[in-house]
Amino acid sequence: MSRPIVESKVLAADKPARWKKLLSLDNRFVAPVFITCILLVGNLTYGMLESYPKTLLAIGVSIAAELVFGRVFMGKWPHLASAYITGISVGILIRSPAYWPFALCSLIAITSKYVLRFRGRHLWNPSNLGVSAILFLAGDIAASLSIQWGNFLLPMMVIWALGAAIIWRLRRFHITATYVIAFIAFALLRSWMIGSPWQSEISPITGPEYQLFIFFMITDPKTTVSSKTGQCFVAFSVAFVEMLLRLHQVIYAPFYALFLVGPAALLIEMWMKSRHTQALRATV
Repeated sequence: MSRPIVESKVLAADKPARWKKLLSLDNRFVAPVFITCILLVGNLTYGMLESYPKTLLAIGVSIAAELVFGRVFMGKWPHLASAYITGISVGILIRSPAYWPFALCSLIAITSKYVLRFRGRHLWNPSNLGVSAILFLAGDIAASLSIQWGNFLLPMMVIWALGAAIIWRLRRFHITATYVIAFIAFALLRSWMIGSPWQSEISPITGPEYQLFIFFMITDPKTTVSSKTGQCFVAFSVAFVEMLLRLHQVIYAPFYALFLVGPAALLIEMWMKSRHTQALRATV
């Protein structure tokens, strides 16, 4: 067979692979595209943003801080997908008449990635830490998004379907599913314990803030334990701690629950791996 014929067959066989590569989205860009869809659907339909300028400020500070800290601490220009997600999460979740909480929240979030580290890993999900810090320290001027989607299920179903498909592609669906099931179970338990309608106890998970929480915060690959079983256990534990906080009338229970449980789980996993490594070395 002549060389030109062979080359033409190779090119023909390679064409579908090239088109597939062009049409497929890099996993690093999947989450940013999805969170942008949440923002657009939520704001165009229900006006959930405080304002576009404040959201752009949060995104801008987040990206600028990522570029500076990445270059200073790591000696390289970082990929900005994570910073964009952090900034846009802050813009969606924080409500304040002032601009500075948005900027400060993004700055705290990105700074934590480079300062609050242990054995080369940051322990907190950046947006979770930033939002938790602002809500705790500046609760008199900042609050969390609390509006619901109302009785219109169509936008919510679109977000759920799209989010489930994306999280499935990223192999993190089991974390979201475990948390949602645990949340509903604990909500029913909480309803029975305090005598409130079960619908009111379950309804928070239909809010836009929970979509960011279940699809981005608790599934963050950088701040979750490595094993699938461990990830499900941590998601269950977050829902359990959240229930305890809600029983004590803590308003921002999901953020604080992840703030407490996530880093503790990572530290325990690191300790267990260290013990295992030491035991292996002792047997050699």
